[in-house]
Amino acid sequence: MIPSGLLISAPASGTGKTTVTLGLLAALRARGLTVQPFKSGPDYIDPAFHTAAAGRASVNLDTWAMAGERLRGLVAAAQGADLILAEGSMGLFDGVASPGESGNGSSADLAGIMGWPVVLVLDVSGQAQSAAAVALGFAILRPDLRLAGVILNKVASPRHEALVRDGMARAGLRVFGALPRKAAIELPERHLGLVQAEEHPSLAALLSDAATFIATYLDLDALIAAAGATRATANIVPVPPPADRIALARDAAFSFVYPHLLDGWRRAGATILPFSPLADEAPDDSAGACWLPGGYPELHGGRLAQAGNFRDGLARFAETRPVHGECGGYMAMGAGLIAADGTRHRMAGLLGLETSFAERRMHLGYRHARLLAAIPGHAAGHRLRGHEFHYATILSQPDAPLADVTDATATAVTETGSTRSFSGGGRATGTFFHHIAEAS
Repeated sequence: MIPSGLLISAPASGTGKTTVTLGLLAALRARGLTVQPFKSGPDYIDPAFHTAAAGRASVNLDTWAMAGERLRGLVAAAQGADLILAEGSMGLFDGVASPGESGNGSSADLAGIMGWPVVLVLDVSGQAQSAAAVALGFAILRPDLRLAGVILNKVASPRHEALVRDGMARAGLRVFGALPRKAAIELPERHLGLVQAEEHPSLAALLSDAATFIATYLDLDALIAAAGATRATANIVPVPPPADRIALARDAAFSFVYPHLLDGWRRAGATILPFSPLADEAPDDSAGACWLPGGYPELHGGRLAQAGNFRDGLARFAETRPVHGECGGYMAMGAGLIAADGTRHRMAGLLGLETSFAERRMHLGYRHARLLAAIPGHAAGHRLRGHEFHYATILSQPDAPLADVTDATATAVTETGSTRSFSGGGRATGTFFHHIAEAS
């Protein structure tokens, strides 16, 4: 049975919804409840923190990239849980201008599809009764959504809280609690978002503090009672695996892979064989395909350049079998990577790609791709939906393009990916976008 759920959202990024979500997950777990986390949109960082707080793997749900059937099937991950908590992305209604498979990528679309009431986290610093006008606008903009209530964040004093609560009462909006500013549980960030969960030096202590903080100031019983019935199915849409046995790069430099893809590969009967390029490990020779996920190779360029066993093993593998890289994995498959300080590091050399972080420019957005050549698990001509987010500049991309790629508005983008064939029948392919799902 799929439990009821709530979606934690906000008017904008940076309001504290991730900290609130983590604190709620940890606090409810401490109560003995089993809570299933989800994340709206294409995010790798938050779900890892969710997983640590809840003790259950968080799953991405993306209304632009995923059809409704896939979305409702993925919610089957919540079977056996007592409650669902989904964290939104950006502001509640923020998405792209052109709709995708089942929506425009907004958290509001996800809440509407799933039937989850919304809890709005409001940064009320610098406001008092006026905060109610913001919340009321969110409550009435879409009649198909139900705003369960609000959580007041960054409250300055008891007097400040009383004034904000007065405004909410006048607007007929429920307040689940008020959180004073507490810098000790704010999460560190870097250029692609929060520092990864596995890198946090005191994650257990942070989650414990967050649980205590949330339990002290929020009405947990009222939040649980506000959850709404989930619209879900038990039909999980199959995910084609790259091979029966998949060598998967997995360490601090290569960690950005969507949980629903790994789960889908396993459900299809594939065996995943992790290896660590940073530990100078080569892909398992028994694998039929190798997959290099995204991550932060730019932070480990020196170690990757010295990883001769990894580089030689990857080259031998690619002679006869497919190797695919996404974003950071694509850059690591290239000829060289220039770090932010201008130092060039030798990469694997399966492709001619040269990238630079000394010349930074943000590339961000959804991607729709029509493959011009096969990648592991998908034939030429297949259409994929994904997401791109990086700061690397392409200095050279000399190989044949892998795909015709457009953004969410159907505008062509220059990051086409690359493909190169080898005499033994192998192929190297790479993209800057992370594949999420097949396009309809």
